[in-house]
Amino acid sequence: MSLQTMDKNSQTRDVRVIIVEDYKLTRVGLKYALNEIENINVIAEAQSAEVGLELIKKEQPDVVLMDLGLPGINGLEATARVKSISPDTKVIILTSHDREEEVIASLGSGASGYCLKDIDPNTLSNVIKNVAKGACWIDPNVAHLALKLFPKPENTQIMNNGGNFDAKAKLTERESEVLKLLVQGKSNTQIAQELIVSVHTAKAHVCSILQKLCVDDRVQAAVKAIKEGIVSV
Repeated sequence: MSLQTMDKNSQTRDVRVIIVEDYKLTRVGLKYALNEIENINVIAEAQSAEVGLELIKKEQPDVVLMDLGLPGINGLEATARVKSISPDTKVIILTSHDREEEVIASLGSGASGYCLKDIDPNTLSNVIKNVAKGACWIDPNVAHLALKLFPKPENTQIMNNGGNFDAKAKLTERESEVLKLLVQGKSNTQIAQELIVSVHTAKAHVCSILQKLCVDDRVQAAVKAIKEGIVSV
């Protein structure tokens, strides 16, 4: 999944971020680095999922940076709980863990992004801004591990006529184009720009795709599209 840098002028307000990380030095370093970036505001930090979930419920942030290896409630369980207490909050896993099962489990728990801790701060800031707008992103260093779990027929392409795909969901030609861009990690704004349509129209196409694929969010749609060979990557 690729990352497209967002035009700073399109960011109308600060992205409100909460960091959930048990190592103080890491929390302080992240907070300092991110608060130096335009349009990002770290509003709170927590050393455990228990404290983090209370802060998320209270503050309703745009994005949470979540470590996996937390004491007590782990990052996966905490990520799964976020949607019930703050439905509009996006979770980005920020971890040193790079095993296949952890990447997939994170996405399955509802995370919109997966980053390794050696990520460049400027790249991380762009990921945060894009995820806040509805995009999904997987660190290139682990994306290939996730794709190993998704066997695809050779030379798989979007299937608009016939085949097993029609039995699962009948996407229009335009929805197929939107799904390709969604798999690439593009936000509604970026999809609208790419297809020269309004953001409202792009959002409507995405909503229709989620309904037809029987999934709850963009990340699940992207994973299903890759796993079932609906889109080639």
